[in-house]
Order: sequence, then C-alpha cells, then structure tokens
Amino acid sequence: MVQRCPWPAEDPLMIEYHDHEWGVPVYDDTKHFEFMVLDLFQAGLSWRTVLYKREHFREAFDNFDVEKITAYNDLKVQGLLDNKNIIRNRLKIMAVIHNADRFIEIQKQYGSFNEYIWQFAGGKPIINTWKQLKELPTSTKESDKMSQDLMKKGFKFVGSTICYAYMQAAGLVNDHLVSCYRYKELI
Repeated sequence: MVQRCPWPAEDPLMIEYHDHEWGVPVYDDTKHFEFMVLDLFQAGLSWRTVLYKREHFREAFDNFDVEKITAYNDLKVQGLLDNKNIIRNRLKIMAVIHNADRFIEIQKQYGSFNEYIWQFAGGKPIINTWKQLKELPTSTKESDKMSQDLMKKGFKFVGSTICYAYMQAAGLVNDHLVSCYRYKELI
C-alpha cells in the first residue's frame, strides 16, 4: 500500500492531483497563471471544490491564456457570471482579468513570470520536513514577501495564505509529509 499525505483521503481526483501535480515544480508561465487563478478562486472555499471545477475553469478562461483574458469585455464577463460550471463571483472574475494584465507586465519586465516568481523560493524548491498535517503553515515569510510584492505590482486576491497555497501547488515548496512517497520523489 502506498503511503501518501492524508489530505486526499479516498477521493480519486484529489489522489490524482496529489500524486502527479501538488508540489511538482512549475516552470511554464501558463501553468503558473492557471494555479494563480485556481488559488484565487479557492479563497474562502475548499481546494476540492475548485479542483472538481478545474476543467470548466480551463474552458471558461480560454485555457488560462493571459492575452485572451486581458481582452475580455462586458459580454464575456456576463457569460462567466452565467456559467453554472464555475464559481460565479464577480470580484474574483474581475480580479482574474485585472491580474492577467499585471502578469503580462511582469513577463515584459522579467522575460517570463517564471523568472520573477521563483525568486521568492530562492530559485529552487523549499524542502520542508513536516511529519504531521497540523505542522503545515498557512503562510510563511516567503509567501508574505510574495504577497507584498504582487500587491505592490497591482495584483488582487494575493494575500499571504493564497500565495502559500500557490507555492505548494506550483512546487515552490515541497510540503509532502516526510512519510509520503512523493516527498522523496520530489527532492
């Protein structure tokens, strides 16, 4: 029997995500933006809720193409608000569009968003050594710095807790428990 972190429980989609994505370092800008959007929508909700709507989010937000998203107009926004398959929160939808513009600004300034974002982890994944789920923080000094810098650059819905969830998802940190088989695989 495979030993994994307990948070996916017996949920097949959560297990799939845990086993193949969570904590895997991301270097692709589109994937970075996808995780930023999904973590933005997670605010106040469970990751499971967002994960089960992920494919609908991909479709609704043009596969997280920032160039397309920056061109969204009122008609597209209304379509998103009417889309029962995603989380229909006007503030969050508008934040995605707003953040897409900021994302492109960072790409222009740094050459890629990837180049910019990895500085908050020192250029490589932060390897933690948690033994129990209750040890995992909801934010760290690194996520605090990321949050502050993203806010300074005009991003919305980028509090430290959201930034830390993003860091976990995008593999800037390895928060698998040391007893989890993925912990060693990701080192």
